[in-house]
Amino acid sequence: MCGIAGIIGNAPQPQQTLRRMLDAQQHRGPDAAVQKHWAGKAALGHNRLSIIDLQESANQPMASASGRYTIVFNGEIYNYIELRGELPQYHFVTQSDTEVLLAAVETWGIERTLPKLNGMFSFGIYDAHEDTFWAARDRFGVKPFYYHTNGGVLWFASEPTTLFAAGIPKLPNNAVWASYFAHGHYGQPHQTFWQGIDQLPAGTLLKWQKGNLVMRPWYSFQETVEQLQQQPNSHWEEEYRSLLKEAVELRFRADVPVGFNLSGGLDSSTLLALVNASFPGNSAIEAFTFTTGDERYDELPWVQQMLQRTANPLNVCQLNVEDVPALAAQMSRHQMEPFGGFPTLAYSNLFKTARQKGVLVLLDGQGMDEAWAGYDYYTNNSGSVVQGVVGSPVFAEVLDGDFLRLAQQEQLPQPFDNRLQNLQFRDLFYTKIPRALRFNDRVSMMHSTELREPFLDYRLVTLAFSQPEALKIRDGQRKWMLRNIAREMLGDTLALAPKRALQTPQREWLAGPLADWAAAHIEKFSQMNWVDGKQVMAAWQRYRTGSADNSFYIWQWINAALIFNSNE
Repeated sequence: MCGIAGIIGNAPQPQQTLRRMLDAQQHRGPDAAVQKHWAGKAALGHNRLSIIDLQESANQPMASASGRYTIVFNGEIYNYIELRGELPQYHFVTQSDTEVLLAAVETWGIERTLPKLNGMFSFGIYDAHEDTFWAARDRFGVKPFYYHTNGGVLWFASEPTTLFAAGIPKLPNNAVWASYFAHGHYGQPHQTFWQGIDQLPAGTLLKWQKGNLVMRPWYSFQETVEQLQQQPNSHWEEEYRSLLKEAVELRFRADVPVGFNLSGGLDSSTLLALVNASFPGNSAIEAFTFTTGDERYDELPWVQQMLQRTANPLNVCQLNVEDVPALAAQMSRHQMEPFGGFPTLAYSNLFKTARQKGVLVLLDGQGMDEAWAGYDYYTNNSGSVVQGVVGSPVFAEVLDGDFLRLAQQEQLPQPFDNRLQNLQFRDLFYTKIPRALRFNDRVSMMHSTELREPFLDYRLVTLAFSQPEALKIRDGQRKWMLRNIAREMLGDTLALAPKRALQTPQREWLAGPLADWAAAHIEKFSQMNWVDGKQVMAAWQRYRTGSADNSFYIWQWINAALIFNSNE
């Protein structure tokens, strides 16, 4: 896990610009910052967080054996050892997954290489022979790729702040912001909250040659699912169990300590069981969980119950109310786009603690709900994308009329012939997973740590997704087959427990001990020309004096004020 940056084309002062870019994302890779230039053609830069092959020879930018290709790569190729075995003629000089990826591209070509990769990745490759730049992003977009084009030059980076450091203007994309405030949307897969800064969609390949940009999908989730559905497999459950174990084991490949995150739910319980089944003799693998000191929300009792069967050390990371102002400001500077409130702040404490203890890689249970239909709205027909909120989560009444007209109710594709799979598809590629992955990438990298998502192994997701609805939801119980699989590892109490939304006392803290802090930022928000300031302040007073059932819109306003005043 690292940070990548580059300038493709003839830009002024590329060395100084690229240095500013690398400095802006140093937190993503504090172990090395290196750049390479081709005069008037290209400049590539890399911030390294050393995880696999810690030697200096594995630093990037890395050139292929022939010297034709040079790569900057963010992420991990989990099956790099197996791929290396398929490249016996290549002369390797490191033990890194980066060199395996580079060798694969030089041997097979980029388009034949991508389907072979099991990993989370965002990379750029410059072909010096053809003066062509290629970039690709993994199937679900776990790792980010942001870019800007102007005057025949392409700038790219792992975070928007890196592009701001290159001199790209920090101008809001009003249409995306309007849709966020009016509907709770976070933009389409190619969009960001900033003008002129786009992101490469998940599963997409980019080619830049002489100022011409071409993008095309290299991965079709729909085709993969349809192929699985057309090939009935009576042994799919056995295959899924095997893949679960393999997905976890692959993500323990590292030359630094690996730990895992826990909440009290089914997915975390399953992860814990798999870790201990795969590494039964290693009780030193550390677990991390967060609390807020509020028993109405904390999941510590369930986490402790889960760990009674194991000897894994537990690190309890508490978010205290007095820590919120400074942490929210820090998080807003790193995210530079709206993020998920106090749960994201609490989650960041896990990575801070892990880094302090020298555990540089953490696993978590993201992805099971989307693959196995675990959210309540899969059965109650609400279709809500803001879990845990009753009624509308937003407060569009405060928006200026001209600004509100920019908002769009997103029309998303429905590639499948049934409601359930279309909802799951939406959550995987347009709502839940994209925003969670973006939040989590920034949270983990803010503390120079790596987050791995074993349950987003594409083989697991497609196999579960392709199963009929009767195996996902039965008698009103969601994730039905996963629970049956988990019962053997966990027992009935944990495997059959109802889903609990992961929450914090955000509503109570904003109306209570953090009310003055919140009021100061809401007042700043009320002065923006997007809103009717009097209505904003009136809504805040109503919230503060008793209508505090929904804090989502209050956090939206605070978060926006923090982002637009991030230099204070």
